[in-house]
Amino acid sequence: MAEQERTQVKADEIASTDVTADVDVVVVGLGVGGEETANRLAAAGLSVVGIERNLVGGECPFWGCVPSKIMIRAANALAEARRVDHLAGQARVEPDWSIVAKRIREEATAGWTDDAGVERFTSKGGRFVRGSGRLVGPGLVRVGDETFRARVGVVLGTGTTPVIPPVPGLAGTPYWTNREAMELAELPGSVVVLGGGAIGAEVAQVLARFGVRVGMVEAGERVLAQEEPESSERVAAALRADGVTVHTGARAERVEHDDSGFTVHLADGDRLRGERLLVATGRRAVLDTLGLETVGLDPTRRFVETDDRMRAGDGIWAVGDLTGHGAFTHVAMYQAGIAIDDILRRAGVLDEAAGERRADYRALPRVTFTDPEVGAVGLTERQARDRGLNVRTSLTPLSESSRGWIHQVGDEGFIKLVADVDRGVLVGATSAGPVGGEVLSALAVAVHAEVPVSTLAGMIYAYPTFHRAIETAVRGLLR
Repeated sequence: MAEQERTQVKADEIASTDVTADVDVVVVGLGVGGEETANRLAAAGLSVVGIERNLVGGECPFWGCVPSKIMIRAANALAEARRVDHLAGQARVEPDWSIVAKRIREEATAGWTDDAGVERFTSKGGRFVRGSGRLVGPGLVRVGDETFRARVGVVLGTGTTPVIPPVPGLAGTPYWTNREAMELAELPGSVVVLGGGAIGAEVAQVLARFGVRVGMVEAGERVLAQEEPESSERVAAALRADGVTVHTGARAERVEHDDSGFTVHLADGDRLRGERLLVATGRRAVLDTLGLETVGLDPTRRFVETDDRMRAGDGIWAVGDLTGHGAFTHVAMYQAGIAIDDILRRAGVLDEAAGERRADYRALPRVTFTDPEVGAVGLTERQARDRGLNVRTSLTPLSESSRGWIHQVGDEGFIKLVADVDRGVLVGATSAGPVGGEVLSALAVAVHAEVPVSTLAGMIYAYPTFHRAIETAVRGLLR
């Protein structure tokens, strides 16, 4: 019997004899996107089962966005205090990591428990199940000894997991991922970071500012390889200024571990020694355990492909990191809103006449919370050129703006604009600087709404602000 036939027979058997309950929607994975979807569908009156094997809320509140930004806020406060000598007198600081660890443990994560998240869902009428959900046929999800049949459909939101490179000697050692880094109660004396992406750069800078000796290994030619080269250069310089030893174009050839720590041997013969090793070399979706093949989806793909209504198939939606549009909370929330509307429409709760939301990623914003902070939206210059666009760029250093001159110490940064000359609009932009992520908002609107460059040139920009540098950069496009 063919595999597809065996799968269908199994599904038919489950459908007829072993269904625990019929519900409207089953949400597999209650990370940011899944939790939002489950909560809002339950609040709308649908019967919803939410399945999560770890913590409701996922990476962001427990091991990602929230705890890392608490760490960054503290590290930046130390850096600002050290800048007083250049601006206002003298200051001396004594770093105390216990304050940061306590805030993360008690205020942000409640000791890494999700009672509040479970309560938010169940108080809306949802049924919560702790475990790993798996599709066993169209509309059928098994978790433990229970099988739920979804009348409206199934939502997948199982996120991603860290990529662990196959470096000889690494497997089986007590290396860190982002989770161990966020749960850190005491600081080690030294850390080696594998990976120069956003997570690696952010954590490396935090630890260095708290006095940890940090070495970074990035196999690519630059840190923050997905961003503009100018961003990579600026962040690498900032890391080095904070004492981080940055090795780019460097491949880890093997890892040794003993009672005193790790030794990372590089292909060029150099080696780095650290008490701890943080692996921050990317993330991947885990699809081969979801039973995708039982509903006609390919479990060997890198991500679950969706259309612009977040549909992965008939009666199946996917939201969040596993869709491949970036490991960003704001993308997961955006996708959840679209999926919710589509599900409610299919369930007959939302009026068919209501406007349909469709996913549009052309103005996807992203921020790396280093110091300087790097905000970016849309296409980089290289991406725009690779698409065959007639590209013109303009870059303005923040230090040449009035606000940058006033700010003085710590004013490193720039505004870079990427324009499609033929259409006269921005297709990408980068705002790097002390509040790069906040300045980015104006540029995100410009890219999303396709505001003509001529309109941007005619705006009034408040003085003296960092965002006023946008005006100077816009003028550079018109020369």
